[in-house]
Amino acid sequence: MQQMGGRRVVASDPRLHQIVGKNHFNKKRRRMADRLLTKTVRQIIPESESYMELLEVEKKLDLVLMRKRLTLQESLKQPLKTKRILRVMLSSTFKPGNIDSIGPDGQPVNDGCPPGWELKVEGQLLEKPPGQPNGPPTVDTRFRRKFSTFFKSLVIELDHELYGPDNHLVEWHRTSSTTETDGFQVKRSGDSNVRCTILLMLDYQPPQYKLDPRLARILGLHTGTRSQIFYALWNYIKVHRLQDSHEKDFINCDAYLEQVFGCPRMRFAEIPSRLIQLQQAPDPIVINHVIVNDPEDPNKTLCYDIEVEVDDVYKSMVQSYLQNTQSNQELMAIDNKIHELVEQINQMKVHREFYLEFSQDPHTFITRWLASQSHDLQQMTDATPGHPEQERHADFYDASWVYEAVKRYLYNRVVQRRQELEHALNLSGQ
Repeated sequence: MQQMGGRRVVASDPRLHQIVGKNHFNKKRRRMADRLLTKTVRQIIPESESYMELLEVEKKLDLVLMRKRLTLQESLKQPLKTKRILRVMLSSTFKPGNIDSIGPDGQPVNDGCPPGWELKVEGQLLEKPPGQPNGPPTVDTRFRRKFSTFFKSLVIELDHELYGPDNHLVEWHRTSSTTETDGFQVKRSGDSNVRCTILLMLDYQPPQYKLDPRLARILGLHTGTRSQIFYALWNYIKVHRLQDSHEKDFINCDAYLEQVFGCPRMRFAEIPSRLIQLQQAPDPIVINHVIVNDPEDPNKTLCYDIEVEVDDVYKSMVQSYLQNTQSNQELMAIDNKIHELVEQINQMKVHREFYLEFSQDPHTFITRWLASQSHDLQQMTDATPGHPEQERHADFYDASWVYEAVKRYLYNRVVQRRQELEHALNLSGQ
């Protein structure tokens, strides 16, 4: 016998039977406890303490990663936006046409292609250099978006006097089937300078609205999303204590809010619908530009910087991290390998205990092991253990239960024979 980890290992220990069969691996769901080494194994293999320390570190690391993952999942529910500079580039190219001959008045005559110009509206996203807030912006390579994705509509209004009422407008409006593009292009004939107005309507995500001027002055907010507008109004109500002290679902308007909403008192649930009436589409960005058609300098480019909001690159990184399952699959494969190794170690420990006890006292070990096998056989066959010593004496069978058992046995045999006879007669009668 041997004391192992506070438990007495005997020959009848059910673990001994693991050496007979090979299908002892547990197929159930793996648990953290299955990866632990018993105290007995740690005593036999002192180096296994390092493995147990690694398990403790892994538990702490898993807890930190789980908390971080939950934090990242919560952060994705909020719109993560960052401000960038969109540089709009207006490039004009003048083509003077083909001068083939000189007229009677001594002036050149275009016998071929007439003079004309081309205007391109393009753009690229810029960012401030890290650590240099006052430095010149550089091209942001992390955001690769088509130029048209920043806008809901674009209108180029040319000089009405030069191109008349039917040819002075160039419009683009976003639809559900819009194909995104890197820029817009306008071509017209003519060799004189052209005044044009470019109207850019940003595509805000989520949508933003311009407030009524009176409400904008009260809240200090010119343009914002509906949630931002509602929060600004609610903050104004709390600061000025306009919520009714008795009826909490009513708001008592002060002189300024009464002028805006047209009522001295309103329900809290009415605020969203009343705010919608005071919201308008935001103003477009207006660029006044002059297309200079100079034969000596046909190519000209002007740039205008616009501040836009884009999805934070951190959001895309978080999404890719949360959606990445490759590392999880690798970890699961490693965990399964660890489980198998731990089970093999436990099996080797049972082998060691088995042969160690056999080497210390072979006779006693074999006797107890055979007793254990006999007990297991009785359990498997549902056999009654009985009383072997008492069954050796004749007076054991003089008890009253023996006579009753004999009667029951004979009765059951008679009934069985009768059923067999009736069954045989029925078959012969058919």
